[in-house]
Amino acid sequence: MPFVSRSDDGAIDGVFEQLQEGMAEEFLSDDNPELVARLNAPPKVSSVSARQFRLMLRRSGLLDQVKAWVAQQDGEIQDAFEYSGTFVKDSPTMMAGFAAMGFTSLQIDAFFEAAAQL
Repeated sequence: MPFVSRSDDGAIDGVFEQLQEGMAEEFLSDDNPELVARLNAPPKVSSVSARQFRLMLRRSGLLDQVKAWVAQQDGEIQDAFEYSGTFVKDSPTMMAGFAAMGFTSLQIDAFFEAAAQL
């Protein structure tokens, strides 16, 4: 059960998984449903296997477009695409590739979450 630390004016200063010694804490009430939803949400997917990534590219109809983009990059990026066992969402190369495809951050999150299910 999460605990919150509140300032004198009632604003939330921090959220903790367990009671923090020396700080005035209270159970998080339902007075902030957005915060409760965020705390209870599953963690976002930060990486997927190469198999999951490539299957998602194929199912999204993006595999050929991504391969064409990779072919225009330097040898290290080409090797990373070909031989990586894991694709990490926030890596500079990944972010550059998604930007080249015109993805928003929400679309990137959705792509990785869907890929993680494969």
